[in-house]
Amino acid sequence: MDADIKATTHAVEAAAVMRLLRARPRLLALGEPTHGEDALLGLCNELFRQLVEQEGYRTIAIESDCMAGLVVDDYVTSGTGTLDEVMEHGFSHGFGASAANRELVRWMRAYNDGRPASERLRFAGFDGPLEITGAASPRQALTALHGYLAARVDTDLLPCTAETLDHLLGADDRWTNSAAMMDPSQSVGQTAEAGQLRLLADDLVALLDAQTPHLVTATSRDDWNRARLYGRTATGLLRYHFWMADTSPSRMTRLVGLRDQMMADNLLAVAAQGPALVHAHNAHLQRDKSKMRMWDQPLLKWWSAGAIVSAHLGEEYAFLATALGTIRHHGVDTPPPDTIEGLLYALPEDRYVVDAPRLDAALGATRPARRLSPYYGYAPLDPAHLGGYDGIVFLKDVARS
Repeated sequence: MDADIKATTHAVEAAAVMRLLRARPRLLALGEPTHGEDALLGLCNELFRQLVEQEGYRTIAIESDCMAGLVVDDYVTSGTGTLDEVMEHGFSHGFGASAANRELVRWMRAYNDGRPASERLRFAGFDGPLEITGAASPRQALTALHGYLAARVDTDLLPCTAETLDHLLGADDRWTNSAAMMDPSQSVGQTAEAGQLRLLADDLVALLDAQTPHLVTATSRDDWNRARLYGRTATGLLRYHFWMADTSPSRMTRLVGLRDQMMADNLLAVAAQGPALVHAHNAHLQRDKSKMRMWDQPLLKWWSAGAIVSAHLGEEYAFLATALGTIRHHGVDTPPPDTIEGLLYALPEDRYVVDAPRLDAALGATRPARRLSPYYGYAPLDPAHLGGYDGIVFLKDVARS
């Protein structure tokens, strides 16, 4: 058995990954089973550099606020701002504090310096402006979309004025009230004003689409794509706030599903502009339904962003799940030998990429047990999902960042 498993492993290199795949993907998704470990981010950076240099990839998309990500993209493409400012304002979820993320941004800026626009690397956040404690105000995205259109189309085509939007939005702290996540009555998402905003946002997006021939000429395709991002984000946030105010038992399932739907929409937009490496938690990128238990809620089940994108792109979407042996600073010690992680841990190398379909075949009727984690922030691989992986990246040990 060990020899059969060993035969499924390869070096963690772009060329080896590409040989595992039946087609060159437009989105190559690299998952991670836990956040905040620079060893995982460093490996992602290394793979991205190889994909850029050997495979012509030009974009990396990570699980971070899509609106904040525009700050990073402006910096790496044109040098707008400073590296310190970008790390402070260009990432959500605390990811800007990562040394590996800082090195990624620094390297992308250095790579782009002096290159023509067609050869520059691009950065994208593909998460919504969301945190586990709540959601952002739709103000930034909605007013940016309105401003883009107001400067370029006849005034009488606009469904409202900027002043009307400002009045309906009100104070931003009404939208960002963290109490609304636990208490739907604290949410403004189903007020009359929020309902009007949803209709106006829909009309603004429809106007953007209808004026596409004029807008891509009057500005640029990049500016038009950015305006489409504003539209997706504004309508997505307003929908998310609506369901934050819901009191039905399906409320949390709706919310986690809406988040992944926003992610999927952003990833499909990234895919339309060329091949990209995507990095996020395994649960957001897998082809199977995601599951999570949150607070006192029943088990939540929803389709992940990866599942949605895979349904659209087929073989142009590829997913590499990442598995870990130990994270000793979080109490995750040597994995049991009857788990996927335990079988891979028994091999001599410190890291490798595994041909998941071949591993599945090598295991035959022997089905590994599911590993249990003593650390809530680490999610071991689910053996039932093995058939949905194109590959597994395995790191034997992760040291403290």
